Amino acid sequence: MAFEIISGSVTLLVLLSNFVFSLPYKSSLSLPLYSSERWILDSQGNPITYVGINWPGSADVMIPEGLQYQSIEYIVDKIINMGLNVVRLTFAIEMIDDIYETGNDVTLQDAFVKALGPESGTTTLNSVIQNNPQFSANTTRLQVYDAIAEELARKDIFLHLDNHISKGQWCCGIDGNGWFNDIYFDVNNWIRGLSYMADHGKKNWPTFSSIGLRNEPRYPANPRIAHPYTWSTWAANMTSAAKAVHAANQDLLIFFSGKHFGVSLTSVIFGGVIDSNTGVTFDVTEYDYYHKMVFELHTYSRVFNCSWFWSYLYRRGFGALNVSDTSVFNRLPVVLTEWGHKQTDSSSKYRELYHTCLHSFAAEWKFGWMLWTISGSYYIRSGTQDMEDTWGILDKEWADYRGSKSSAALKQMAADTFASDADSGVHFSQMQINAFNNYMAPSEVYN
Repeated sequence: MAFEIISGSVTLLVLLSNFVFSLPYKSSLSLPLYSSERWILDSQGNPITYVGINWPGSADVMIPEGLQYQSIEYIVDKIINMGLNVVRLTFAIEMIDDIYETGNDVTLQDAFVKALGPESGTTTLNSVIQNNPQFSANTTRLQVYDAIAEELARKDIFLHLDNHISKGQWCCGIDGNGWFNDIYFDVNNWIRGLSYMADHGKKNWPTFSSIGLRNEPRYPANPRIAHPYTWSTWAANMTSAAKAVHAANQDLLIFFSGKHFGVSLTSVIFGGVIDSNTGVTFDVTEYDYYHKMVFELHTYSRVFNCSWFWSYLYRRGFGALNVSDTSVFNRLPVVLTEWGHKQTDSSSKYRELYHTCLHSFAAEWKFGWMLWTISGSYYIRSGTQDMEDTWGILDKEWADYRGSKSSAALKQMAADTFASDADSGVHFSQMQINAFNNYMAPSEVYN
């Protein structure tokens, strides 16, 4: 199925005849991508569904995890074997701040020693180099990102870059990184870092297709210095950042995360006026980069039944996918960029309603998703070195899938999402729409 690429009333003519790919590997993916109503489209007008996984790189070391156990190629092959087509690769603004402050990127030796100490840092570094002999102690953080991007391009995997945090550490809590102008959230440095990475990726990463402006905007740790926790603050800052990113790299899709730890875009999607106190409005069609905008949401909800969960997600923002719902004011593609649970077979999480309902929704609605997480362990997390994470689809040594049944369920979910008819799940009757909107009590809906 092919779609015409539309921005407002203007048809975008994608002229590929003059495009010269100057990067190291030419991908077979039809880039750049665009958004049109509820769809992400490739440069040929075909609908694209992101189905992938998160690869954290924004914690204390500020280097993508797992390289002390396996090679980049091995890890990417594990992603391929799951049938996935995108990696959400996270980074911290502090990595870019360091470049501006010193004039140079930080070496692996300095990064590991600073985060883990001289002994553990050196041991871990040596393991990274042993598994990835293209690196040395003088390789820089950003060169590791470049190597991952190169391998993703070799395997025709989309690279979605996510600004996860400002100060490199485990995310997320009320930690000073959550809201504009909070303790560590310098807005100018944030926009500078996004622009830097957008430009760097344009020059070096062949399958760099999209960027998330900020992971899980949330309550500030210090409300006295942070900007007001309102949707108007959100809109002003997110659109300023998006404008800068688009200026640096016009090819990128730009993902807008909601408030309250990224779980809600209700006010943005279902209301033109997003701040009743100030009368501020938000209309996606007013922006020059409208055809590059995408909404992203997270969910880690306790699920009572699939009907309740469907209504919950619908009101949080997935209602934008329903082209029959006239109450939707801002309609863009919506991608579930984080969801997850324990990946051990013994936990049986892959059989519980949270997983099985999302599986059916993704196939029926044909929406994109990215599992949290691939990481079976972390260099350091919240002060604990070599910390295992049972939420990781890979085991602690990143050698194999943590659970055979759990990974099989995820692989099947990916296959069913891709196999879904692109027209399914996007037309509902007005009776269904009213049921979705009224299912939850008003106090349950984040504004």
